[in-house]
Amino acid sequence: MTTIIAAVGNNNELGKDNDLIWHLPADLKRFKKITSGHHIIMGRNTYESIGKPLPNRTSIIVTRNPNYTAKGCLVTNSLEKAIALAQKDSNTFVIGGAEIYKQAIHLVDELDICEVHSTFDADTYFPDIDPAVWQEISRKKFAADEQNKYDYSFVRYQKRNKQ
Repeated sequence: MTTIIAAVGNNNELGKDNDLIWHLPADLKRFKKITSGHHIIMGRNTYESIGKPLPNRTSIIVTRNPNYTAKGCLVTNSLEKAIALAQKDSNTFVIGGAEIYKQAIHLVDELDICEVHSTFDADTYFPDIDPAVWQEISRKKFAADEQNKYDYSFVRYQKRNKQ
């Protein structure tokens, strides 16, 4: 199974200037728990914004640069090849950025979305989640608190069966 995991604002905002536009410790903790022990697929810009391979995960970077290398990571030139590299993993996660999400949304089985209930100034956006393609299967809502500045929800979607 391949899952997109992302945090998005009310208007599908993802980030600005190759960086996150909010800080939600609850989302970061959940991301770490869910993706640990699995392959994570990301674009080069996302990898460079993180700056290193994430612990206890196999990082796969997708880039058009044939000479790109990153110590401790696998590098490939297409999303399809990245998914193939992770085929033995029971659940591979696509972690961004916007262009990779746009390519992956047609290829993955599930979406694991943290909806951040606010609007933000952004320059990158998550693709629209088409309800004809994606069925919401779970939702957990949380109120802002002293550590998490915004209300948020963890929402999972599963691809609808094609008839």
